[in-house]
Amino acid sequence: MKEKPVIGILGCGWLGLPLAKELLRLGYRVKGTTTRKSKINKLRDIGISAHVVKLTEDSIIGEVDEFLQDINCLIIDVPPGLRKNPNNSFVSKLRLLIPMLKQAHLKRIFFVSSISVFLDTSPPSSYTETSIPNATSRNGLELIRAEELLLGQTAFDTKIIRFGGLIGPDRHPIHFLAGRKDLLNGQAPVNLIQQQDCIRLLIACLEKQVEAQIFHGVFPSHPSKEQYYNAKAKELRLTSPRFSSSAVSAGKYVSSEETRRILEIDFLQQP
Repeated sequence: MKEKPVIGILGCGWLGLPLAKELLRLGYRVKGTTTRKSKINKLRDIGISAHVVKLTEDSIIGEVDEFLQDINCLIIDVPPGLRKNPNNSFVSKLRLLIPMLKQAHLKRIFFVSSISVFLDTSPPSSYTETSIPNATSRNGLELIRAEELLLGQTAFDTKIIRFGGLIGPDRHPIHFLAGRKDLLNGQAPVNLIQQQDCIRLLIACLEKQVEAQIFHGVFPSHPSKEQYYNAKAKELRLTSPRFSSSAVSAGKYVSSEETRRILEIDFLQQP
């Protein structure tokens, strides 16, 4: 039996950790990183070869060489971090990382990005995997530049996975929105995906040798925010949010049709 590749996950957080668990269940060896020493033993108890690695604009702190050693494929799943530090340069961090990826002779890189690379418009625009990113927000622009930087490398093959709003057992926007009033963009479509479908998509990308470089992780149903969040509030017995009708809604429809066709998968969990 052919030995499975060693998978590295840079960022064992909300998505990276359950992804690592599923890869281990499937028989892969997994190496992972965390920025906190206190989390190392938890990762190792699961079976992950864990290392402390932290990306900064000036240096990469921790055991990055040890982490990258013997990895066949690397999944980069670290957020830009612009909410806490709006002046942060995510691209600068990646520029420091790339020479290390080349030195480790990595050939396959998977970069977890976001559909925030696309601009919300009124009326909502439709975007596919071949659409040119057009975001103007700081977060969107940083992700666009990060994607371009990685795709421009010739030493390794890069796949970009753009996820919609992430939904999971302990993560749902309705808990933040419940009971709020005068919310904007009520008629804008939602673009969401469940955690388990994110994991299925990433594993399909790992296991299928396809030429495509851009993939979208978005559930194909796009009800309006008002319709969706009112229904979710009723389902969870929460106070429904109220959306303003005085402002024109801006949003987008993000398609994952080509991704599902190429990878021969369906998203199974309705957000």
